[in-house]
Amino acid sequence: MAKRDYYDTLGVKKGASADEIKKGFRQKAKELHPDRNSDNPNAEAQFKEANEAYEVLKDPEKKAAYDRYGHAAFEGGMGGGHRPGAGGHGDFASAFSDVFDDLFGDMMGGRGGRGGQRATRGSDLRYNLRVSLEDAYAGLQKTINVPTALACGTCNGTGAEGGSEPTTCPTCAGMGKVRAQQGFFTVERTCPTCSGAGQTIKNPCHTCGGQGRVQKERSLSVNIPAGVETGTRIRLSGEGEAGLRGGPAGDLYIFIEVADHALFQRENQHLFCHVPVSIVAAAMGGDIEVPNIDGGRSRVKVPAGSQSGKQMRLRGKGMPMLRGGGYGDMYIELAVETPVNLTSRQKELLREFEKLSEENNPETSGFFKKVRTFWDGIKS
Repeated sequence: MAKRDYYDTLGVKKGASADEIKKGFRQKAKELHPDRNSDNPNAEAQFKEANEAYEVLKDPEKKAAYDRYGHAAFEGGMGGGHRPGAGGHGDFASAFSDVFDDLFGDMMGGRGGRGGQRATRGSDLRYNLRVSLEDAYAGLQKTINVPTALACGTCNGTGAEGGSEPTTCPTCAGMGKVRAQQGFFTVERTCPTCSGAGQTIKNPCHTCGGQGRVQKERSLSVNIPAGVETGTRIRLSGEGEAGLRGGPAGDLYIFIEVADHALFQRENQHLFCHVPVSIVAAAMGGDIEVPNIDGGRSRVKVPAGSQSGKQMRLRGKGMPMLRGGGYGDMYIELAVETPVNLTSRQKELLREFEKLSEENNPETSGFFKKVRTFWDGIKS
């Protein structure tokens, strides 16, 4: 049976460009993929036929020979050329793996770049920074010391001693990966010789041991904006760990934790302050002085007859909103304080006061009235 013309097999015209040939084969590879052709027993044979055509037409020398002599150029009489599809190329799994490399290798980080140095991006780093509530209110410029990996100054990040160049790994031929056949599938693993770098260093740098980076502590000045709160994340691009063998550095992420405060409790942009007041001040009312987070003071008028838990709001005295947008509020919560360690005279005065103020405790009177009603209901 006569073999099909390679151009017809790929669905392209004779004299098609390399891009047209690749595009034609890409389409055929999708059409004949085994996942899409479980009910087509001829799919594997058709794929091998398409792969054989692509193996010839993608190579300029083989393509020129085929254009001149046709299939006869690869059947033994024309200079002993290798016949496409023979040997390892006849295996479907290997063929599809080779095709995947040809078509998509450039989109997978340059898998086809044999012999080129494989620079690896450095890792991102995390730094936990604890700040006071006052610093979170005002913002600050802070210097931090970050232990990290920096590019080696001796070898300029190459990992090789004395300006020597790394050599292509003999195990993986610079691919960084090796393949093993397991039945129908081709399994790809990281090369054990070069650990995926694609290169080996015969004369490693004495300072970094061939890594291209060294461990050091670095001082950085960090701008903490006003309004940060616990969980705020600040990203410093390129301030993370140096890349391996000259690769780009990672990023540094600073996670903010705002310490608890002795006077204020924070909820988002609002502040709360518990202020104790005496029984007399709560009963008669008056002015009290309360602190502000910025170090200032505010005078607050306590209404006569105030009870514990009463809140009063001071507008704009809370925390600034991150990235602008104004300030939150501060809430004053009163805590009426009961005096302790009373003298005999104080006790005497309080008993007298209690007799005179039976009608001045509406909550107490109302509560016990409800209690009496409750008990009477149970008796009846």
